Amino acid sequence: MTDEPRMSDEPRRPPLPWLLAELKEATLAELHARLAEQGFREIREGHGCVFRFIDAEGCRLTDLAERAGYTKQAVGEVVVDLEGLGYVERVADPLDKRAKIIRLTARGRQAQQVARRTFDDIERELAERVGEERLATVREVLEELVVLEAAPALPA
Repeated sequence: MTDEPRMSDEPRRPPLPWLLAELKEATLAELHARLAEQGFREIREGHGCVFRFIDAEGCRLTDLAERAGYTKQAVGEVVVDLEGLGYVERVADPLDKRAKIIRLTARGRQAQQVARRTFDDIERELAERVGEERLATVREVLEELVVLEAAPALPA
């Protein structure tokens, strides 16, 4: 007899983080394919740290970096790229002329709107495949888990 754990003949279920990552990758691949179909071929997944977190009226680079959870330098590189592609511009901050506000250009706003509609379409298509009620439950549970994970740990 051995002390080694017995391996089960049952197939192991994939860990939840793996499933979430697979769904995210598939969804983002579909998003970028549809963006490309609508004339936004140059938008990459890495640009999401700007498109996802920028305010409607624009915001400072430090705010974008903080919201995205990236360094100011990393987000700055993305901003430079998007600026070169015509999706964002830097303008003087009306409250502090030394500072710059990064804001979406008309093309950037258009791309952001197309992306939002595309996410809505993808969600509708998922609901058609698995049922609206089941997808609503998945969404509700995920929203709850995101809030729980973002909350500071309570002392024991």
